[in-house]
Amino acid sequence: MNLRQQLIQGLNIAMVVCSAFMFWKGLALVTGSSSPIVVVLSGSMEPAFQRGDILFLWNRNQYVDVGDIVVYNIKEKEIPIVHRVMREHKVIPEVKTKKRSARSKKPVHEPGKVRQLLLTKGDNNPTDDLPLYAYGQTYLDREDDIVGKVMGYIPKLGYVTILITENVYFKYALLGLLGLSTLLQKE
Repeated sequence: MNLRQQLIQGLNIAMVVCSAFMFWKGLALVTGSSSPIVVVLSGSMEPAFQRGDILFLWNRNQYVDVGDIVVYNIKEKEIPIVHRVMREHKVIPEVKTKKRSARSKKPVHEPGKVRQLLLTKGDNNPTDDLPLYAYGQTYLDREDDIVGKVMGYIPKLGYVTILITENVYFKYALLGLLGLSTLLQKE
């Protein structure tokens, strides 16, 4: 294989990687979620979702309802959690009053943004998620902590990612196979 063929193969690999990255970022933009597709890693949501199910998230809704299944991040922990919303509180901030406008002598009222606070629980767990939250946190903030609301799923397809993350030998064997197939591929 000459240098030109090697460069073409390298560019093809780079194009595949860039296309996958662009697809992921485009999906994140459309869904409003930083992680639009996640894999269930535990049995805490059985029987609704099993370990290895792939979930599709949507984060463009303004509010989440009690009973909805959401994926959330805990501060200073990297693995997202999939659980059902058990309770919600809406915090309505005080109305901010600005100075009077030039034309009118009446004060200008500016309403604050309503915050939604959520308490979650796994369907297969005996208690709510309060012990899982960050220290001092009693509720999840809809804007800060929620990655997205579950809108659909594919059963068992996520086992490939679980195998890759939990089994080091499988990960290296898969990488070796991909590398070998790339090297042996002829155009």
